[in-house]
Amino acid sequence: VQLQASGGGLVQAGGSLRLSCAVSGRTFSSYAMGWFRQAPGKERESVAAINWNGVTTYHVDSVKGRFTISRDNAKNTVYLQMNRLKPEDSAVYYCAAVLKPLGGIVFEGTAYRYWGQGTLVTVSS
Repeated sequence: VQLQASGGGLVQAGGSLRLSCAVSGRTFSSYAMGWFRQAPGKERESVAAINWNGVTTYHVDSVKGRFTISRDNAKNTVYLQMNRLKPEDSAVYYCAAVLKPLGGIVFEGTAYRYWGQGTLVTVSS
């Protein structure tokens, strides 16, 4: 399984970006997916997670109401729509996958097996 994240960039505070993570393979719908971020000098943190069919999602409190995770199983892609961005959202964003057919969301980064290469988001004030 290979993950390819894209969509990062430089945006002003208050702006929006949509991150995409394309996943190779024919069993994408069997995977729980997550987005994580890591800012310089800080630990990696979970941002959002979604279960295999998109019915169950999780967003960390700091992004609730601003970010939305979603997935399109027909396109083998998971998205992170980021609105009202703040400078503190600046980080490298990573998507991750773990096999969890018909299961729920996965919170912990250590539980994920597959990781994308990361995409840089920079929010200027």
